[in-house]
Amino acid sequence: MRGQWGLITGIIVALLISIFAVINVDPVEVNYLVGQSDWPLVLVIIGSVLMGGMIVGGVGIYKIYSLQKQIRKLEQENASLQPDPAKRSRVKERSGRSSAEETPEPEVTNKKQ
Repeated sequence: MRGQWGLITGIIVALLISIFAVINVDPVEVNYLVGQSDWPLVLVIIGSVLMGGMIVGGVGIYKIYSLQKQIRKLEQENASLQPDPAKRSRVKERSGRSSAEETPEPEVTNKKQ
């Protein structure tokens, strides 16, 4: 069902773009640093949208890769800080008591006399 909605949405967007292209075929003057030329308005608009999308996409991809790198670094740091579960169970076996059986140490209060 999801693929069908994607196909329908794509057809509608393509239809809107084709109508937009037929309406905006008037030539416009585009000035470059070294010259000028006439282009159809629809090509200028579509080219500008594509260039803007590529810039935004490039910045987004850079941000994703930097965040993934940070996640990997933090996961490695987290793994190095966590004790090995096998070692922890061996320590409990040696002590002969679990953490629930341990008696709490008495509180030490500092009172001035």
